[in-house]
This record gives sequence, C-alpha cells and structure tokens, in this order.
Amino acid sequence: LSAKTLGINASIVMPQNSPQVKKDAVRAYGAQIIESGNSPQSREETLKNFLSSCDATECHPYNDKQVILGNSTATQELVESYDLDDIIAPLGGGGLLSGTLLATKFFAPKTKVYGAEPSGADNAFRSIRDGEIYPSLNPNTVADGLRTSLGTETYSVIKENVTEILLVDDQEILNAMKLIWERMKIIIEPSSAITLASVIKNKTLFRGRKVGLIISGGNVDLNSFF
Repeated sequence: LSAKTLGINASIVMPQNSPQVKKDAVRAYGAQIIESGNSPQSREETLKNFLSSCDATECHPYNDKQVILGNSTATQELVESYDLDDIIAPLGGGGLLSGTLLATKFFAPKTKVYGAEPSGADNAFRSIRDGEIYPSLNPNTVADGLRTSLGTETYSVIKENVTEILLVDDQEILNAMKLIWERMKIIIEPSSAITLASVIKNKTLFRGRKVGLIISGGNVDLNSFF
C-alpha cells in the first residue's frame, strides 16, 4: 500500500504456504509476489537472488531500525492512554516486540514487557535463554506470522529489555482467537491471539494486574474454516 501510494513498484517475497488472504491482499494493492520455499532460509535466499537481478532496495519486515521504530508507535499510544503494569506483544522475528520494548522503556519504564511465542516455533525463547541466535528451522504453528527467526537488531533489543518470553501451544492460540471473535466481534489472526492466550495460560502471573495486549494482524483465510 505504501508503494502504491508513492507510485513505485513493489515486489514481495512470500512463502508458498502463506495464507491465500495475504496473497490476495498483496496482489490487490498492485504488488508482485515472488514465492519462496516455506523456511526462513529459503525466503532469505530468494530475496538475495532477486536483489542480484535488479535494482531494487530491500525493506526487511522486522530486522530494520526504522521498521522497529514504526512498530513502537502502537505501544506509545497504548501507554499514553492507560497506566499499565504489563504489556504483551507477539514474538516472531521480533520487530513488533522490539518496538514495544523501546517505547515502554522510554514512555513507561516501570511497565514490564513480555513476548508471546508459539511453542512450536520457540527459537526466540531458546535464543534469549542461551545467548545466541537460533534460526527458525521447520516451525510448526498455526501462527504463520510468527514462524520467522530473530534478526541481529531485534535480538539485541529483546535480550536487553524483555521481562520474559511466554510459550503457548496452537490450541491455546485458537481458543483465544475464537474468544475474541465471539466476545469482541474483532477478526484477528492466530499471530495476534497469542497475547490473550498468554494471559489465559498464565492467570496467576497476571492476576490483579493491568495488562495491555498488542493485537496486530487480521489475515485469516476464512475458506480454511468453512
């Protein structure tokens, strides 16, 4: 959409197993889709080959300081509106969580920040625990937006600032997504529902506390449900 608004061409590298609704939206905005294999490594290799064949500029989806800063504005708006004890953000490549951490550190330094990650794609949890970046190899989770690997930029921000990374399984994610659909009438994707799933799973940890959830993304292929 940004490229369309600016009148420039956009080519988007997307894994073959991306939800059809995401592919349809990209094409509707006029962008070219370049399909890669389903692993993060395949996406990086496909991007590298494409950049070597043309005069395009890479815009990484999360391992980019400007993207991280853009993501931080959601948390800035949240903490300017509410006095929170905790904030939870989804964790895949780490761009959204990094932005959440930086905004919280600057605007609400007493607030704790948690990352929510699928147990079937827990490379970030292990990376922060062990002090080295583990690539996301064969991630197995319904939260397709969280199957990516941490980047060098996001790893350093998360390691220095996150309170804890919480793991939840796919059924817990789907239960939380269903609850938001039914009670709030908001269509969100599994990658968004993971923050509520983390609260439900860790009721004792968050009991009596004011918790803000970053819910970002509504790309759900309804054809897969009906």
